[in-house]
Amino acid sequence: MANKQQYTTKGFQELKDELERRKLHEREKIREDIAIAKGFGDLSENSEYDAARTAQAENEARIAELESLIENAIVVNDDQIDVNMISLGSTVVLHDDDCDEDDEDAIITYHIVGSNEADPLNNMISDQSPIGKAIMGKRAGEQVKVDAPSGELTFTIKEVTRHNHEI
Repeated sequence: MANKQQYTTKGFQELKDELERRKLHEREKIREDIAIAKGFGDLSENSEYDAARTAQAENEARIAELESLIENAIVVNDDQIDVNMISLGSTVVLHDDDCDEDDEDAIITYHIVGSNEADPLNNMISDQSPIGKAIMGKRAGEQVKVDAPSGELTFTIKEVTRHNHEI
């Protein structure tokens, strides 16, 4: 049995959308690419055919992965969550207490998402990341210490909201 993963409503919908796109559009495009490549002659030395078959295998593998992720997904229902407490789907504004008060880099906003949705470059961190684990269940005004790979960090939670689905 595959591991259960938590997803925001938005993240779960993105999985379903990708699965539909791969099944309906990518499969058809790859079929066409294979048919065209077959027309180029001898398949044993046909790089276009080999590339199309590789794309087909990769697409089918991703479809199988998506189906498993969807089957084992736990979707966090926003209606059942205390919006003032940090949980999956929260948007959190933190103050890095190790920075000067006037330092504009001292304030950072994170969106808490499931581990498969994490995108740290876009401030979407997993509830399983060091910061995510430390702040889960906390509220605005609380201070937290985070054991990060770079050392211990201290943050004050400035604001907790539910992020919208535009992120």
